[in-house]
Amino acid sequence: MLKKFTALFTFCLVFADTILAQMPAVEMADELRASGKIYVVVLIMVIIFIGVVIYLINLDRKISKMEKNQK
Repeated sequence: MLKKFTALFTFCLVFADTILAQMPAVEMADELRASGKIYVVVLIMVIIFIGVVIYLINLDRKISKMEKNQK
């Protein structure tokens, strides 16, 4: 599971520039970047993403335990 996540994360990092290069400029993002608030937005998004990943890993472990106990 961790290897798959690491591979997917690495893939996203490698191709992030290519994917984002196609998008037009967003005025709201420019204003947030200029005032320094974009870092707060990014930090909150990262925290939410990490929380979801931790939740899914714990859920996977619980399901695996239940499957082992059922057999």
